Amino acid sequence: MNASFGCNKVEQRVEPAKKAAQIIYKKLVGCLQSQQGLEPERRMKKLPLMMLSVSMAESFKDFDGDSSIRKVLEMCCFMQNFLARTLADFEMKLEKAVLVPLNKLSEEDLPEILKNKKQFAKLTTDWNNARVRSQASTGPQAKQDGLREDVEEAWKRLESIKDQYSADLYHFATKEDEYASYFIRLLELQAEYHKVSYEFLEKNIIELKESHTHTEPQMSSSEKKVFGEPLLSHLESCGRKIAVPIEECVSMLLRTGLREEGLFRLAAAASVVKKLKSCLDLGTVDQNEFSYDPHAVAGALKCYLRELPEPLMTFELYTDWFKAAAEKETDEKLKQLRTVLQKLPTENYNNLRYLVQFLSHLSEQQAVNRMTPSNIAIVLGPNLLWPRCEGSTSLLDMASASSVQVVTVIEPLIQYSKILFPEGTGTLHKGSQTFFLSAKPLKRCLHRTRQLSCRAPTAKICLHWTRQSDH
Repeated sequence: MNASFGCNKVEQRVEPAKKAAQIIYKKLVGCLQSQQGLEPERRMKKLPLMMLSVSMAESFKDFDGDSSIRKVLEMCCFMQNFLARTLADFEMKLEKAVLVPLNKLSEEDLPEILKNKKQFAKLTTDWNNARVRSQASTGPQAKQDGLREDVEEAWKRLESIKDQYSADLYHFATKEDEYASYFIRLLELQAEYHKVSYEFLEKNIIELKESHTHTEPQMSSSEKKVFGEPLLSHLESCGRKIAVPIEECVSMLLRTGLREEGLFRLAAAASVVKKLKSCLDLGTVDQNEFSYDPHAVAGALKCYLRELPEPLMTFELYTDWFKAAAEKETDEKLKQLRTVLQKLPTENYNNLRYLVQFLSHLSEQQAVNRMTPSNIAIVLGPNLLWPRCEGSTSLLDMASASSVQVVTVIEPLIQYSKILFPEGTGTLHKGSQTFFLSAKPLKRCLHRTRQLSCRAPTAKICLHWTRQSDH
């Protein structure tokens, strides 16, 4: 009977396919270093690599800042963190693309076919037995009629299961290539994971060795540093409206930093911040690499603002900002703040607006990241506005002395950003959230010769910076 279906070869593959799917599924689960079903962050935290990263972070704190052991451990901590995230991402993709389909194949699809095969064999036996009894019967006519009815009923049941079993085998035959592709996908994911990990390690080990031997990357005479350069000079040399560090750092923080607790407040590894600053100077930032350490990105952004020769909100308007913030009535305060904003040079206004809109969006996640407009103003305000230094008074001392006042200026800028910066913007939908952004591609500086080395062609996002003509 089986031969009549022309499915012998296909039929013989079902049981081995089920066995292979079961065994490989169990072995792959045993290879996982994280627990199945967990969300990404919880999954990553349970990885041995992440525990190693945490241990390194705890260890380097005992060394002074000039210790070479500390500097190497800081970078190792950063690298192990990246490797842990890469592994967690690989295992999540593996679970979705390989483990789940294999489990369904071995526990649902193929067992159903084998169940129908078993039922088909049973009903074939039942039909043959009924037929033998009918043919051998020599009893009364009524008994023979009853046996013939049994044969007909057994045949109907057999025909029904035969059709179902034939359909199952046909479906298996048409899907066999797809089932085989699960194992190809496993190899592709492994190749991708090892490639990303290897390239990251190779690049960072070279840089770590260079740093360890006190060799700094050389810049050509045509290239200028970004950090410490006047804002207008930097923007003109780049042919852009938003400073490279501000735009790059905001772009990375939008990807991974919005829900990070204590962003801009918690310190990052100094060596990682230093490396990111160097990459920003050279125009060689790999966002895929640094996005995994949002505190380092936030730290680099604070450094850029702090190292500007003149604060983003300018020395000239220092007193005007405090006068505007001192207004008691909210409407009048906003009116005065808007007046001061109109006095800013165009390049300062564009960059301040870009940054404040991001900070406003960051504060919308305060239930998770604990960064209210007030908290953001406390940690970031002194990097945006400080008085002109007189005599031997240090910038740090001047900024500290005015930090309480600065909060009264920065907090309403963040809190009422949509009122104070009413220019039309595009929107970016991020899950259930909407952020006022423009999906304009980042323009690289004209004097940069090296491009971003992102591993995947991802579209970059940037805040809309265009100033209205009436400003």
